[in-house]
Amino acid sequence: MGQPEQYRPKIGLTTYWQDASWGVWQNRAAIVPGNYVTGVAAAGGTPVLLPPVGTDESVLDLLDGLIVIGGVDVDPANYAAEPHPRTAAQPERDDHDIRLTRAALKKALPLFAVCRGAQILNVALGGTLYQHVPDLLPESNYQPSPGVFGTVEFSTAPGSITAGLLGDVATAPCYHHQSLDRLGTGLRATAWAPDGTIEAVECEQAPGWVLGVQFHPEENRADARLFAGFVEVAAKYHHDHQESHV
Repeated sequence: MGQPEQYRPKIGLTTYWQDASWGVWQNRAAIVPGNYVTGVAAAGGTPVLLPPVGTDESVLDLLDGLIVIGGVDVDPANYAAEPHPRTAAQPERDDHDIRLTRAALKKALPLFAVCRGAQILNVALGGTLYQHVPDLLPESNYQPSPGVFGTVEFSTAPGSITAGLLGDVATAPCYHHQSLDRLGTGLRATAWAPDGTIEAVECEQAPGWVLGVQFHPEENRADARLFAGFVEVAAKYHHDHQESHV
């Protein structure tokens, strides 16, 4: 008889919600860039897509971890600001992502928030955003051109989740024109670009594993350390949760 198959943690991923085409069809669709899905699978997890329709926080009871993926800008109405001319938001997606983020924090579900996801995490905890980084840092190049990722180097805070997984200094793909401004309640910065842009945040007050990154680790398949670390924590969450119900 073979060995029993190792448990694969169930990882929820938020999605885009927009017009798309496939084959001869064109319609509204829930979309997740493939690198998020393959990143979860390669790290040993099972991806579960969570489109922003019929939002139900109790779905998190079925999961071992949540990834809030990147995408369009967060509506500045969520942090009481007027929109910048370059801000483009999807309010229905904001509501979904914020509700799931807050619910994950409340139940200590492992939470990994990427780019827009990190901004959602910050806003969900009462923080604010810089709506257009080039206004603040004219020499910045975090979004070189449409559809082209930049590269950011950053240093990490000693003793943080970020440092534990990536070391003192790391590089990653990036693509954003907004960034974190005032941090939300309980968040602390744990990585910074040389120009001071916050590249990672963690939640000091949350009982669970929480990491938000401004960059795009899913776009660097040669460096799977963040996905591997997250799925490992999700597996432990599942194990601990199962034991607590025995």
